[in-house]
Amino acid sequence: MRKSTELIHTGEHVTSGATPSLTTPIYETSTFVFASAAEVQAYQAGRSSGYLYSRYENPTVVAVEEKLAAVEGAEQSLLFSSGQAATTHALLTLLQQGDEVVCSAAIYGGTHHLITDLLPRFGIAGRFVTLEELADPARVIGPRTKVVWFESPINPTLRCVDVRAVAAACRAAGVTSVVDNTFACPLNQPVLSMGVDLSMQSATKYLNGHSDVTAGVLSGTRARLEPIARARRLMGSILDPQPAYALGRGLKTLPLRVARHNANALAVATALDAHPAIARVYYPGLPSHPDHDTARRQMSGFGGMVTIDVRGGQEAAFRAFDRLQVIKRAASLGGVESICSLPILTSHTGLSDEELARAGVSRGMIRLSIGLEDPQDLIEDLEQALG
Repeated sequence: MRKSTELIHTGEHVTSGATPSLTTPIYETSTFVFASAAEVQAYQAGRSSGYLYSRYENPTVVAVEEKLAAVEGAEQSLLFSSGQAATTHALLTLLQQGDEVVCSAAIYGGTHHLITDLLPRFGIAGRFVTLEELADPARVIGPRTKVVWFESPINPTLRCVDVRAVAAACRAAGVTSVVDNTFACPLNQPVLSMGVDLSMQSATKYLNGHSDVTAGVLSGTRARLEPIARARRLMGSILDPQPAYALGRGLKTLPLRVARHNANALAVATALDAHPAIARVYYPGLPSHPDHDTARRQMSGFGGMVTIDVRGGQEAAFRAFDRLQVIKRAASLGGVESICSLPILTSHTGLSDEELARAGVSRGMIRLSIGLEDPQDLIEDLEQALG
């Protein structure tokens, strides 16, 4: 079945009556009713497809997890209350005292702070490696390494990592590979089919696509996700049924939205590539991008994110940011509307100059999430802001 059809029809649940529901019902209930002690016993023994308590699982959430697994090409997907919750669960479940996680130095700021500020309290070490080092992944894996965590494309530089090479090196070393695939989304880059063990995404972004849900998802085999599912029960971070429903509805238009995001972003990046006020345009679809060949090998579309480095540094970037009229100033990404942010004030706030340099982030960067508007309107807005 084609992905677009799977997203529409997978995971629809039957209502309590005899007639199936066309859309996924919202089971907004904290608990579920049993007819007898025998039913409860069957549930606790794993012999029942019923539900006990929405902190454990909920029919609406399960239905949307089935949709996500279909688009990921995964055996299973697990939903969380945010992308950061999904990241935290993965790392705390896969690692224990004495272990090490190897992470790309060019990474989302929230992941960076999690590894540097929280994990050391549990005796877990984080080691950050450059993109050049990650290009030879077998050499960055040490005797204590249990997880390699990376992004591609990377936030906000949109540099790309050879996903297959990292996955193969991890598999050979018995190390778990995890990709934050938020910027690409599985329609543009199906990382599980490239050998990666776990795919993490902030479902807040492209998967939902309407800037009205906060959610995260982990996808992979049932065997790898089973201990993470147990941890989710203990920590209580499962997604609520109401936002799960909205996420499932957003997924139905994912193929259409992603195609327009890809086309609009390429048009904007191409138009700005030679702009005199811009020192550099970062977009994997441009031949000038340093990882364009890598992106072409592993991506069917180059995504909706464009980052520009404004000549004149922070002062010039702030001035252009303040002058935008059509593109809205906001954090996050992946919605139908175009928004922009300043990485040093949002995703990478609090990082030292040295850490910013290691991540390839400058103080003159503006990160653009290109939406579904007419691309010429967006180009004209950027040109007047940079004027």
